Amino acid sequence: MDAFAITVEHLVKSFGPIRAVDDVSFAVATGSTTAMLGGNGAGKTTTLSMLLGLLLPSSGAIRVLGEDMVRHRYRVLPRLNFSSPYVDLPHRLTVRENLTVYGHLYGIAKLAGRIAELTADLDLGEVIDRPVGKLSAGQKARVALAKAMLNRPELLLLDEPTASLDPDTADWVRSFLTEYQRQCGATILLASHNMTEVERMCDAVLMMKQGRIVDQGSPAALIERFGRSTLEEVFLDIARDRNKPAEAAQ
Repeated sequence: MDAFAITVEHLVKSFGPIRAVDDVSFAVATGSTTAMLGGNGAGKTTTLSMLLGLLLPSSGAIRVLGEDMVRHRYRVLPRLNFSSPYVDLPHRLTVRENLTVYGHLYGIAKLAGRIAELTADLDLGEVIDRPVGKLSAGQKARVALAKAMLNRPELLLLDEPTASLDPDTADWVRSFLTEYQRQCGATILLASHNMTEVERMCDAVLMMKQGRIVDQGSPAALIERFGRSTLEEVFLDIARDRNKPAEAAQ
């Protein structure tokens, strides 16, 4: 097993004259949970899109699960998955129908059994035959997780996994992800604006601003380096260009 599930070197993505991602390099340790933090327009979603193979980089290298993502992404895609509250599942299909469609797309063997397993794990029994468009935000979040877990991913990419959820549902989602990682040894990379969530879940943090990684380290190390008491205060220092530490992470 590779020491790093993701290795990114000098990654650039330009849209015309705009560099959305500007010479970014980082590595995500296998089995870890890493967060990408940054304000709107920092480059988080563009970076995730390149890691998923949805966008081609303008330059630079991406290795995911030991493979060159640009040249061999179809070797990698069956081993990872993605979830975001901003990507809706078809509203007219029931939960079961959605999971069946995605399961066939993923080539899942014994699909009916896998759906039954996820229905139990994610407490979807009451909604499994209900149209997705009729579900609450919390129920949709659990269905999105079920979709992302269909192929038992080694690498899970998450974009704002608890956005718009009430505290109880958000806590449930975090606990589920932590337990999945503990049981399966999966690697998680998430983009989030929830600093408390990141402090609780993450081993490492990548701080992004204007398409670049401007600092990185564990939540505790960043808090200590900036002389702050919370990660949110560190985030605000970076966003507002104030109180920079003497030595930034390379």
